[in-house]
Amino acid sequence: MHIILFEDRKWNEFLPLVFTRPVGDLRIGIEKISEKWSRALGGAIGHIARPYLKSVFTEVKVDKGLCINARLIPTPQIIASIRQLRNDEALFSKDDLLAVRFDRLMNLQHAIEQLPSVVKRIQCTGEVFLLEKITDIFTRNGEALQLDFAVITTGRNSTALHESNLVIGAHENLFVEEGAKIFASTLNTSDGPIYIGKNAEVMEGTHIRGPFSLGENSQLKMGTRIYGPTTIGPGCKVGGEVSNAVFYGFSNKAHDGFLGNALVGEWCNLGADTNSSNLKNNYSEVKMYNYAERKEKNTGHTFCGLIMADHTKCGINTMFNTGTVTGVCANIFGAGFPPGHVPSFSWGGASRLVEHDLYTAIETAQKMMARRKVTLTPDMRAILTEVYWLTTEDRSSFAT
Repeated sequence: MHIILFEDRKWNEFLPLVFTRPVGDLRIGIEKISEKWSRALGGAIGHIARPYLKSVFTEVKVDKGLCINARLIPTPQIIASIRQLRNDEALFSKDDLLAVRFDRLMNLQHAIEQLPSVVKRIQCTGEVFLLEKITDIFTRNGEALQLDFAVITTGRNSTALHESNLVIGAHENLFVEEGAKIFASTLNTSDGPIYIGKNAEVMEGTHIRGPFSLGENSQLKMGTRIYGPTTIGPGCKVGGEVSNAVFYGFSNKAHDGFLGNALVGEWCNLGADTNSSNLKNNYSEVKMYNYAERKEKNTGHTFCGLIMADHTKCGINTMFNTGTVTGVCANIFGAGFPPGHVPSFSWGGASRLVEHDLYTAIETAQKMMARRKVTLTPDMRAILTEVYWLTTEDRSSFAT
């Protein structure tokens, strides 16, 4: 079966993370949304995404299959409802299109826009796990992690744990993949499962409270403290104190410092002793820059920390205020708190932000990726270049 994940009108609620990826490539729980659907339905995944992303995230050309809302997280109930769809039937949750099955060649984007007039509409009666805004990725990460853990580990045996470790809670809620190394650490599954990916490493003195997932080839440094629900994607190095955060992949927070209720994109680096506030002194709800409305907006959350998009770096001792959002390819350093919104391709900090030269930023990205033996492809370079031009207005207030 061919599965096509489409972006609907709410895609821009997930900026800045989706500047460099379609919504279906977002990670929540253990896997990306696209990986969840491939596992659930057993098919190849394609995307209907913005034109500049198509060179990397290909739209599959097929004459029949399923279109699924990229914001939708698979649950047993929703999977069963989608499997029951017949050709030219569409599943809705109120006004949100969840999925449609088709059996003819069509312009998929046009078909999605014209659905009410061309398909039979079926209302979903049960609970639906549909992401509404970017903060849902950390506030609902625990739910997604529980779902993924059950799907990935059912019917499989965990690798044996070294005797130097202490497990608190149910051992069946701990799963260690082949090649993972864990020594002299505590793993508490009382509040949720712990998943350790293939060839990952948990160094001595680490304390983990689930729900938690550590991606393939990722590393927790000595003495790391993890509070769930937290996800660390593949190829990351993480240390210090982390609470309810999602790292997308190949990013580093290798030293001391606190990060909570936060999202960190791919190929980011947080300098030693970087700290991010996640709670205001007056305990009021946190406001955060909203790209869809181009202004600060109340998140509805008392706890809300840092959101950092791909390829952004910050220097040692950087301090981020509550609800700070940074764009793509920013380079942040210096004393004091940088602004609550650091636009893409910014250079500087609290005292001043200037434009980060496009070619210098791409060269930095290329060097970091090469350290992990990953190549910055021409297609990915083109995406970063497009993001630079798309975000020109965000940098229009910079002093020249």
